[in-house]
Amino acid sequence: MNQFRHEIHNFPSKLSQEFLEKIFILNQENTPEVGSLSSIEYLRQLIQLSSYQFYVEKDNEIKGFIICFREKSSYDSPNYKFFNNTESKFLYIDRIAIKDSFRRQGIGKSFYELIEKVAITKEIPLCCEVNTNPENLISIKFHEDFGFKKIGNRRYEDHSVAFFKK
Repeated sequence: MNQFRHEIHNFPSKLSQEFLEKIFILNQENTPEVGSLSSIEYLRQLIQLSSYQFYVEKDNEIKGFIICFREKSSYDSPNYKFFNNTESKFLYIDRIAIKDSFRRQGIGKSFYELIEKVAITKEIPLCCEVNTNPENLISIKFHEDFGFKKIGNRRYEDHSVAFFKK
């Protein structure tokens, strides 16, 4: 997919333990910006339920990944359920994680450009949530600059989120 700044790959169809461990570690390094995962097995289940999963790798190091869902999945995330209850069709960005040393190099933008092309092709809105407590100002600004509009909020015991749609 050379039209993007970074070479983006689909997740392998057969998920090796080594690949899952790399994705799991990167996810955990990006908390609380992305939700913590309870186990590698839960990550495997999440990937199997998801509709789109992409990653960027260089020199056998995963620099970042994105996992997205379409509507009507059995995914039990309350944030996903918000969109499942309010939209008939959509593409939900569940999690995106970029290795700290590779941030601010356009990987996130490349992922979003790719997933936006999917949404445009399918003629469906692109949806996500961003932490507001703890406040993730960088992500909020990124989404607003990318054309997302805030459409709701939700408070949990330990954090809060804003829901965005484009």
